[in-house]
Amino acid sequence: MITDKSCLVIFIFAAIMLSGCFSSRPEDIQAFQFPNETEVTMEEYILQPPDTVTVISTQIPLLRGAETSPGFTQVIKPDGTISLEEIGHIPVAGKTPRQVAEIISQKLSALYKLAGNYPVDVQVVNQSKFYYVIGQVERPGAYTYTGRDSVLQAVARAVPTNLAWKEKIQVIRPAKAPSERSLVFNLNFKKMAEHGRMEQNVLLENGDVIYVPPTILASVGLTIQEIVGPIFAGGSAYRVLSPSN
Repeated sequence: MITDKSCLVIFIFAAIMLSGCFSSRPEDIQAFQFPNETEVTMEEYILQPPDTVTVISTQIPLLRGAETSPGFTQVIKPDGTISLEEIGHIPVAGKTPRQVAEIISQKLSALYKLAGNYPVDVQVVNQSKFYYVIGQVERPGAYTYTGRDSVLQAVARAVPTNLAWKEKIQVIRPAKAPSERSLVFNLNFKKMAEHGRMEQNVLLENGDVIYVPPTILASVGLTIQEIVGPIFAGGSAYRVLSPSN
């Protein structure tokens, strides 16, 4: 049976655990870029499998496509290439769409007389890069990284719940090597949303994680639920299976 004293012990334990569970460092925000300081376009996007790209050229029948679906669309293969019938395999992984367009133009110039500075265009249709929002939000999960995703957009899109600790949201850039440490800073989303304080509104990168923790009271409630849930579930099961019934 859960007593008032037991609840107090659980509350204190949860408060202690939460007070030490965050490893954020204010200076880590310096590793992030800010939207007003950075011009990021899809021309800087680095292609990787399994991105889907569309190659378009009105001067080449193969790449002209239909009126409702222009161009030639293909998923980048695991080996990092796409294939065009007239020029074969083209390595695209690790390159920008503009770089791929230039490679294709050079190869096709041996077969066609191409006019204009940019006779071929390469567009990214579906992307393989993501950032993640987890914790006390209504829409947790992986979100497509576009290159212009800010933490304000990401958290607002995921919709924090009533249990969310909006002053203690953790923005995490995972370490790229075992010898490195992850970069983490504490985001006060409540101050950002209610007072327009944008000094923490950084741009996200591929692989970044946003963790929205529960408040101390919410954590206590969730902890109690985890403890007493199996007890009540077991009691119900006992009553159902009891021979006296």
